[in-house]
Amino acid sequence: MQMGPPLPNQQSPAIVYVYNNANKIVNLYKGEPIGCVAFGAGSIGNASISTLLKDFRYRITNGLDSTFDVKNYTIAELLASFLMEQVTLIEQHPPLAAVPAGLPKISLPKISLGVLLGGYSWKSAGKRNGLGESWKIEILNGVAKEQVLLRQEHEVGIIWGGEGEAISRLVVGFSDGLAQILQTVVQPPQAANQLLTLLRSNLQAPIVFAPMPIQDAIDLAEWLAHTAIMFSRFKPGAPCGRPHRNRRYNET
Repeated sequence: MQMGPPLPNQQSPAIVYVYNNANKIVNLYKGEPIGCVAFGAGSIGNASISTLLKDFRYRITNGLDSTFDVKNYTIAELLASFLMEQVTLIEQHPPLAAVPAGLPKISLPKISLGVLLGGYSWKSAGKRNGLGESWKIEILNGVAKEQVLLRQEHEVGIIWGGEGEAISRLVVGFSDGLAQILQTVVQPPQAANQLLTLLRSNLQAPIVFAPMPIQDAIDLAEWLAHTAIMFSRFKPGAPCGRPHRNRRYNET
C-alpha cells in the first residue's frame, strides 16, 4: 500500500496504490527460528518494506551490527531501531508527491507501519527459550512506539494488524468500532470498558490451542488472510491486496 497526499476536499492521506505482489513475510536470520510480517505502509521512502527487512537481515547476518549476538539476542529492539533510522532519514529529506507542472509541491504523509515479530530467542548464551515469543513494533505518523510483548510465554492466540475489521468481527465477536460506540452511550466510561471486557470474554471464538499442528495453524492463517482480503475488496475504499497461492515464503 502506498500513501499519498489528501485528495481534494479531504484532510486525511489517500491510498494511491495497492500492490498485489508485495512480500511482507520475511525470515530475519537464516537458520534461526525468527521471522516477521509487516502491515500498513508498504515502503519507507523509495525502499519497499521487504527490501528494508532483508537489508536488516544482511546487517545482522554479516556482523555489521556489533550489538547482535546470534547466541544471545533480543531482536525486537534492534529491528525497531533500524526501521526508525530509515524513517528519520526520510524525514530529513522528505519526498514530494508528483503533481502537474505549475502547481505547488506537496509533501507525502508521515509514515505509519507495523511489524509483528515472532520466534524463539535465547534465555542465556547457549540456551534457547523453549517457548516462542511475539512482539509488535509500530511507527505511527513517523513516531516510534514502544515495542510491545504481545503475550506471555504460556499464552496462545491470534495476532493481526492492518486491515483487521473482518477478523475482529469473526474471531473476537464484534467490530473494532464498538468501543467508541459504547463510550458514547454507556456512562460512566468505566462501565463501558467493563461491558467491552465482558463481551470479549464471552464472544471470542476459541479456535487456537497450544498443541495445534503447524500445518493447521498455517491453514488458519491463510483462511483468515483471505477472509480479510475479500471483506476489504467488497467494502467501500481501497482494497488491501490479494494473496498468492503456492508462494514459498521460507525462501525469502
